[in-house]
Amino acid sequence: MISKSLEEYLKNMYILQKKNGNIRVTDIAQKMNCTKPSVNKAIYNLKDHGLVYYESYGTIELTEEGKDLAKKILEAYDIVYLFLKDVLNLPEDKAEKEAEKIKSSITDETVNKLAKYVHQVLGLSSLDCDYDINKEKCRSCARRTVRKE
Repeated sequence: MISKSLEEYLKNMYILQKKNGNIRVTDIAQKMNCTKPSVNKAIYNLKDHGLVYYESYGTIELTEEGKDLAKKILEAYDIVYLFLKDVLNLPEDKAEKEAEKIKSSITDETVNKLAKYVHQVLGLSSLDCDYDINKEKCRSCARRTVRKE
């Protein structure tokens, strides 16, 4: 289990890799508004957990485990974001900021229940498949098509 702070680094690395094709310390620092030494410390912590490959001054690459965890983190964020934006009708920018804060302080059990509620209210799917954010079986459910990049 990694800290919420490292989850944020991992999530942003995944987004940068999807967007740019590669991950650089400078890009992470700019995206997260932090220093390069902070990014380096986080990278080495993530490397110790087996979530990234990295050699000093080299490229940063997510391991398969790192990619899977980053997807789970993004999915949980999306669920909270959808609740705030589409159920509570918060403006998009406020929903984004609030989702970041809320996601970092709730458990997977709460995310699971929130996902079921959000999908029921928005009519996306019933999630009668015993949705669990930690299981792969629901990756093809309608909730995947909701994310806007």
